[in-house]
Amino acid sequence: MLEVAARLILGGLLAGAALAKVASPRSSRSALATFGVSHPGAQGIVWASVVATELVLAGGVIAGVEAAALGAAALMLMFAALLVGAIMRGHAGAPCACFGARSTVGWGQVARNLVLAGAFAAVPFLPERELSTDEWLGIGLGVALLACAGLGVAVLALAREVGMLRLRLGPEGALEIAEEGPELGSRSNLLAERLEPKPGAELALAVFTSANCRVCRSLEPAVKVLARDPVLTVAEFEEHEDADIWKALEIPGSPFAVALDLSGTVLAKGTFNNLAQLESVLHAAERRRADRRVLESLVG
Repeated sequence: MLEVAARLILGGLLAGAALAKVASPRSSRSALATFGVSHPGAQGIVWASVVATELVLAGGVIAGVEAAALGAAALMLMFAALLVGAIMRGHAGAPCACFGARSTVGWGQVARNLVLAGAFAAVPFLPERELSTDEWLGIGLGVALLACAGLGVAVLALAREVGMLRLRLGPEGALEIAEEGPELGSRSNLLAERLEPKPGAELALAVFTSANCRVCRSLEPAVKVLARDPVLTVAEFEEHEDADIWKALEIPGSPFAVALDLSGTVLAKGTFNNLAQLESVLHAAERRRADRRVLESLVG
């Protein structure tokens, strides 16, 4: 029983170290700079290799594979040597991400790895005892629960990484295709005639919707919020009620937006699915209007 418990504990520790790196991939990869791996591409390769090696060895140790236990011992010795080298180079206290993002280089970590190396090396020499069916079932259940917990940590870490990536990328803009809708820079007298600019308005926004469009209905509150902007005139054109405008402007579908200046010149357009994308149409229009004014001032 001692041999089984040792395999489970040591294998769990090794798997925990791998999952800790998966839970904080960015800090774990950047910590490799402490050991001389500074290039981002190389950091990603080394990080993935270490995580995969630890997981494979952990599974082998738990399964009772002697070679896996000896391999884990060798891995701990290598980690200890790398930590000593980092300390000798003056990197004591630097992040190492050995057991999570907060792990740092130090003699305590060296001692821990040496103790673990000895423990892994001793596992194959521990006395074995035949386990009953109930004991094997209990061990299997424990391993399955640990695996589920590890998978949960990995999923949460992946979700966090995706969220951070989306924050860095920012919201996606509206889909602006040159062949769809009125031509950019053209003057749409038809739209200009149907828009009623309010006093102080600087831009106009034509929103094309359909009665049977669920996305359009969900975006109605957002369109109403934009309509309250004192420098913006907003008008909606429904597919059946305003079929003449839809056909004349070759609107591809709904929801679709066209931003114009007060003379009816098309500045921006695009298909949108949320408020951020609709606002991107207005931002593009404002940018192009400003660029046009600069060009006109230079020409003038």
